[in-house]
Amino acid sequence: MKIHNPFLFGLLGGLGVLVAIAIGATIGSLATILTYIGAALFLALGLDPLVTWLEKKKFPRPIAIATVLVAVLGVFTGLVFAIIPVVTEQVQTAIRATPGLINAFIDGTLRDNIEKAVPWFDVQGALDGLQGWLGTLDFTSIGGGVLSVGIGIATGVTGTIIVLILTIYFVSSLTSLKRGLYQLVPASRRPGFIDLAEQVSAAVGRFVIGQGSLALVNGALSFIVLTLIYPAFGLPVKYSALLAFIAFLGSLIPLVGTVSSSVIITLLVLLFNGPPSVIAVGIYYVVYMQVEAYVLNPRIMAQAVRIPGAIVVIAALAGGTLLGILGALIAIPVAAAIMLVINQVFVPRQNDL
Repeated sequence: MKIHNPFLFGLLGGLGVLVAIAIGATIGSLATILTYIGAALFLALGLDPLVTWLEKKKFPRPIAIATVLVAVLGVFTGLVFAIIPVVTEQVQTAIRATPGLINAFIDGTLRDNIEKAVPWFDVQGALDGLQGWLGTLDFTSIGGGVLSVGIGIATGVTGTIIVLILTIYFVSSLTSLKRGLYQLVPASRRPGFIDLAEQVSAAVGRFVIGQGSLALVNGALSFIVLTLIYPAFGLPVKYSALLAFIAFLGSLIPLVGTVSSSVIITLLVLLFNGPPSVIAVGIYYVVYMQVEAYVLNPRIMAQAVRIPGAIVVIAALAGGTLLGILGALIAIPVAAAIMLVINQVFVPRQNDL
């Protein structure tokens, strides 16, 4: 349709811009809900390989789905009841130890420990800076910040419950969702689209299982080393269960999670134990990060997503910048999907030209 009237042309163009702005605002308002849906769908695709494996073992799909969901919920419940009380107790102990730390700051004991552990660090300068920062604090805004943190924690718990419920729904109805999506593709292109979509789904599932395996390895090794091995050699580490849980959670985040959690754990050991325990813990995590980066991660992820290491790094950084932790989680499977599309769609077309 050709529009010869300049006024009508401008009016329709302006309406189009307004509609685009309205769509963008709507998506922005639904950003949290879309994040929940994306996380749940991501987890559902990660659980689907387990369901498929059970189906290959002659399990009917409904029973396979129920078995996987019961197993996952059982592991999650067991983790909560086994770890959370220990972590809670150690957090309370750490809170009760805070006045002692303050006294150690005052009498110089903690300062001496820090200077012995890291002699290159300007402790006096850091203390002067901390004192100046405390003098500029607005305690009214701190109260509001504490309230905001409480609201954020409540929102996080609610979001976790929503994601779990959506994950259960997506796992149980994943086949029907795929079938409905495939029906939207023209019949002439449907077989190729189905094959490509199944490969992408399998890559996502393998990635979720691989990242979870890395997190379990880091958490288990951290617990064994900090709880059993180091104390046996006269290097006690307080709150080892809490530190191992931090290691597990950190390793769930691709690329930067292990480094970040290792730094946090080392700083906490420095705060609560001092030398020589902090030196031993720092050396352990430096060695572990090398083993994970050059041995564990390449072996697991090479089987999971099959994309070059440089693209893994770029994808994780870009995803984390755009969507935070969720972006870092889904960036590598998305990169794997793009690589599949390029290799199986774009490259063959270029070869036919």
